[in-house]
Amino acid sequence: MKYMLLIHQGTTPTPLDPEAWATLSEDEQQQIYADYGAVNATPGVTPGNGLQPPETATTVRVEDGRTLVTDGPFVEVKEALNGYLIYEADDLDAAIALAARIPAARLGGAIEVRPIMEW
Repeated sequence: MKYMLLIHQGTTPTPLDPEAWATLSEDEQQQIYADYGAVNATPGVTPGNGLQPPETATTVRVEDGRTLVTDGPFVEVKEALNGYLIYEADDLDAAIALAARIPAARLGGAIEVRPIMEW
């Protein structure tokens, strides 16, 4: 079964926030890059992409035939979606094990594991 692993930023320091990123040592920064590389190299993983901050998003709705476009979403940083990847796993336990290896899971963020519906 395929799972989408949604990476929620939480308080995870990222290179997009140089001040927070600078709180990590060079070794910690390199370990994070290495851990993401190892996760992406895991068989069954289709690497996703990081996402720009939520304030760069545009939300589109259609109501009564009219297209409504708004900036945002406006979410708390802890709720912000920071990236994603797809993992074809034997089962949910395997997907959870991979999610636990994603650095954001241990650095203040969270990983949402969701099965993908296949039509």
